[in-house]
Amino acid sequence: MTNDCPLHRGALMPKDHEVELANETILLRAFRPEDADELYAAVRESMVALGQWLSWCHADYSIQDTIEFLGARGDAFQKDAEHGFVICERSSGRLLGGVGINQLEKAARRANLGYWLRTSATRRGIAAGAVRLVATWAFESLGLERLEIVAATGNHASQRVAERVGATREGIARRRLRVHGVQHDAFVYSLVQGDILKP
Repeated sequence: MTNDCPLHRGALMPKDHEVELANETILLRAFRPEDADELYAAVRESMVALGQWLSWCHADYSIQDTIEFLGARGDAFQKDAEHGFVICERSSGRLLGGVGINQLEKAARRANLGYWLRTSATRRGIAAGAVRLVATWAFESLGLERLEIVAATGNHASQRVAERVGATREGIARRRLRVHGVQHDAFVYSLVQGDILKP
């Protein structure tokens, strides 16, 4: 990146959140401009798995897409539209993926909870740990009463994470998700205030 990149003009950009959450394995923190190269590498590494279920992950995904995403984080936070966290491995600092709260409905005290991991970090309980941390924080700090995890019926990895943290599968929402121009039926899971997040 060059010095005239908007990400280097931090003083002119809205500031992202300063919340950090951690367990013995992972640290969740705000996305930073300097995450661009590693975030881009994580997405490209995981293109096959992520591209099936996330519209922003497509064959033409570029470093510019990453830069634009990072540049929008502060504004999204300032508008209280999204609370996003990068998932880092505590021992190495390696970027493993992302997790966050979005689609907030303050009047209903409801929001969506989403997550993704780079392919080399899957099947180690990392996503479940990140979801537990963010859900607990969202209930305590944002005053939410309900979090929803929406996973396409074919997205078995995302479903496993929801079930591992104790989310309740409420049913199938027909054509709930649109991915790369195609509508998909999706399972809707919920976590509510008082749920015990399973270890």
